[in-house]
Amino acid sequence: MIIRCVSLLLLLSLPLAASAAAPRTFAEAKKIGWKLYARQSVEFYCGCRYTGNKVDLASCGYVPRKQPARAKRIEWEHIVPAWNIGHQRQCWQNGGRENCSRHDRIYQKAEADLHNLVPSIGEVNGDRGNYSFSWLPKQAPQYGACPMVIDFKARKAMPRPQVRGMIARTYFYMSDRYGLRLSKQDRQLFTAWSRQYPVENWERQRNQMVGCVMGWGNPYVGEVEMNRCPAPKKSGRNS
Repeated sequence: MIIRCVSLLLLLSLPLAASAAAPRTFAEAKKIGWKLYARQSVEFYCGCRYTGNKVDLASCGYVPRKQPARAKRIEWEHIVPAWNIGHQRQCWQNGGRENCSRHDRIYQKAEADLHNLVPSIGEVNGDRGNYSFSWLPKQAPQYGACPMVIDFKARKAMPRPQVRGMIARTYFYMSDRYGLRLSKQDRQLFTAWSRQYPVENWERQRNQMVGCVMGWGNPYVGEVEMNRCPAPKKSGRNS
């Protein structure tokens, strides 16, 4: 089955934001994410349609590689992996992700940043893990018609063309905001991707939607018009 070329255009029909405050933890971010993407029906890496957390694999010709049960559900993927966010910090050296999530405020904010979270097929999320993105030679399909490519020996992944620019701009944003170091190779790759795949309307719309909740946008995508954001509902939680 042929995958739709512009699979994320449905983002254009989304409400600008759920009435919520910026998440303080990854758990909170996932809850808000479900609300933000409530009317979104296309996942990130393969373009499969989904309803709730159930993926319609036939909608994009996805064939599970090894985990059919996990392939049928949506999970929340960090574009910049949690490992990349944390391993440069002392908290990770002293106890890994769990320690960072509990005790490092900067890590907590980065892990919960909605600009870095997207809905993904669970199997692809697991296979990608903390692998870095790269150009990879053409190889036999791993997930049916899904064009995501993962080289397990090289620990590299190559996403479909439609999301490469957004991935690049997300890495630049996360690097600037949270002081993450990018290798020279990564910076060259993402600079090339950002130029080759410029910002499209769906990406601007997503930036506006997420920015309304976070309180700021990704400057590599564009400004967020805060006057277009709905007033947040009172949650009653302590700040």
